[in-house]
Amino acid sequence: MTVYEAIDRMRELSRQRIAFSFSFMSYSIARRRSEGVVTVRRARLNKQSRRERNQYSNYMLQYTDLDTGETASCWQPLLLTFNDTELELH
Repeated sequence: MTVYEAIDRMRELSRQRIAFSFSFMSYSIARRRSEGVVTVRRARLNKQSRRERNQYSNYMLQYTDLDTGETASCWQPLLLTFNDTELELH
């Protein structure tokens, strides 16, 4: 499964209010560093807020971690797994 197929599936599951798991490599542009791999066991994607749009918005996913209630974001190209399946970049 490609990264883009996984994102489409994540969006569909989120519309249906079904949780999924995924992992990604963290990266902060502001700090110019990674904290390593992040695994989210139960998540749903959020709709992107118009207020929070910036030059990188098209490359980010906004999500809610259903175990902690926290909202966060990740870079789409840095997705590693979706529901325990490793993703391909192309």
